[in-house]
Amino acid sequence: MPPITYLTTIDFEIGAVARLGEAIQGLKISRPLIVSDRGLKAAGIVDRIAALCPAGSPVFLDVPTNPTESAALAALEVYKAEGCDGLVAAGGGSPIDLAKAVALLATHDGPLETYAAILGGIPKIAAVAPLIAVPTTAGTGSEVGRAALISLDDGRKLGFISPHLIPKLAICDPELTLGLPAWLTAATALDGLSHCIETLLSPRFNPPAEAIALDGAGRIWRHIERACADGSDIEARSELMMGALEGGLTFQKGLGAVHALSHALGGLKTTSLHHGTLNAILMPPVLRFSAGHVGDKIERLKAAMGLPPEADLADELDALNRRLGVPAGLGTLGVTADVLPWVVERALADHSHATAPRQPTAEEYRALLDDRMG
Repeated sequence: MPPITYLTTIDFEIGAVARLGEAIQGLKISRPLIVSDRGLKAAGIVDRIAALCPAGSPVFLDVPTNPTESAALAALEVYKAEGCDGLVAAGGGSPIDLAKAVALLATHDGPLETYAAILGGIPKIAAVAPLIAVPTTAGTGSEVGRAALISLDDGRKLGFISPHLIPKLAICDPELTLGLPAWLTAATALDGLSHCIETLLSPRFNPPAEAIALDGAGRIWRHIERACADGSDIEARSELMMGALEGGLTFQKGLGAVHALSHALGGLKTTSLHHGTLNAILMPPVLRFSAGHVGDKIERLKAAMGLPPEADLADELDALNRRLGVPAGLGTLGVTADVLPWVVERALADHSHATAPRQPTAEEYRALLDDRMG
């Protein structure tokens, strides 16, 4: 299949991962650091990726569920000690985001927080080390996104945003997602769906991004239950991967209150929370909160997803969550009421808050969280 060129180069095809070695040579990377995780090592995918890389390429596997500054510094130490000149990230959003942080730190001086978007770091980011992203889930869109979400050592989960952080190449092979557990398929796909919905609802003017978001939302909605029911359904897996990729392509339009809250919750040190699961839980109440502030966009979404005009989209998302076995509320994930004031504070400071179609106050953020405590 011919490559797609939009923001970056995308090799999207069943079996595309076989071209990884050729891609590494094309980017003139002689010694990449492979960034992945131990789950993918156990599944044999890391060894498969390593076999396509130059012999002896070092591997970093200590990637937390929510990537951290300390993990990025540990990976950077390996990168420098091994004389690496580029990276290959294989996995979901966590390895890819961590690899972006390493690519940044390998080429820029100063502490990581210097480059956080909310702290004025966007114009400080110049060219970074070359990165090839090989997603093994269909959800985050980080393989084509310009952002990395990293939890600093002080607990703040900050966004690092720049066109320079977009991987030089995304190799999207749906075969790598075959057999993904149903719960992870659901959580990651709902993450992708939340990206499409929130970027569409963002008030920024970007019609091309909105068109992509509508197409992505429709693909994910129509195929998510098929993929969860049958892990070997390659057509459904391909559609989810394309929908998630499209969610990533629309990121530059901005997200909203769902992600402001999920970023804050992801920074909690008391419990480890899956980003996609958080987005799935939070999307319905935020959608209800935003209704009346988004013009005809919800109607356009329902049409793209094949829902009747009279359908209530928030109710439909709640029902989908129940059918897929998404946890009923934040309390079931270990979130306790005492951390909510901190979460609200962080949500208000998050870069996604600024592009919400209706920006919640502190009291409104707290009400949204209380609604989902379960």
